[in-house]
Amino acid sequence: MKVRLLLFFFLAFATLQAQQKDARFVSFTIEASQVSFYWKDDRGQILKSILNLKTFIENQNSQLRFAMNGGMYTRENAPQGLFIENGTQHTKLDTASGSGNFYLKPNGVFYITAENRAGICKTEDFKSISGVRVATQSGPMLLISGEIHPAFKKGSVNLNIRNGVGVLPDNRVVFLMSKVEINFFDFAEAFKAMGCRNALYLDGFVSRTYLPEENWTQLDGNFGVIIGVLK
Repeated sequence: MKVRLLLFFFLAFATLQAQQKDARFVSFTIEASQVSFYWKDDRGQILKSILNLKTFIENQNSQLRFAMNGGMYTRENAPQGLFIENGTQHTKLDTASGSGNFYLKPNGVFYITAENRAGICKTEDFKSISGVRVATQSGPMLLISGEIHPAFKKGSVNLNIRNGVGVLPDNRVVFLMSKVEINFFDFAEAFKAMGCRNALYLDGFVSRTYLPEENWTQLDGNFGVIIGVLK
């Protein structure tokens, strides 16, 4: 009897969660320990596309479960701002001012420590690369300590495809990519509704996501950093 009750409540909870899923987004939530960053292959060639990453992973006898472009990049497909991969810093923190979304202050850093604690903070609050396993800098911040970025306006007509990352209180990481064009305010609000206190914008119309379990398999792209999760 107890087993049946537990099964009933589990199914009811799963149904509720499915009903609450926001159809505007491709969403993926995962333990921080499962998240990896990629930029170049073993020959030093920039991967650029999700297809190239998938091929690279499969050549290592693994399978790709999820992938998403992981921040802005230069014309040479180099990471814009800080990039740390497997504890090695490849590019430095960018504290300059400028135009474009990356410099819409505050911008920020998404990082995971060697102990697999995930975090998102404002660029000025990122103090040390010591003990950081992976990190990518982007901007603007979407949520800052539970508050939507002050520059965002509800009802804004600045619409675009957007992707970003947030961190939940239980240390799981949330990735969202909009299926439809959306403004910054609504995008940030979606992370807030999921329970994130801090979230970071990764990029816009160039964004691509690979998540076959949700029937979303975009394999193209021309990126710098790519975020991936293996099966």
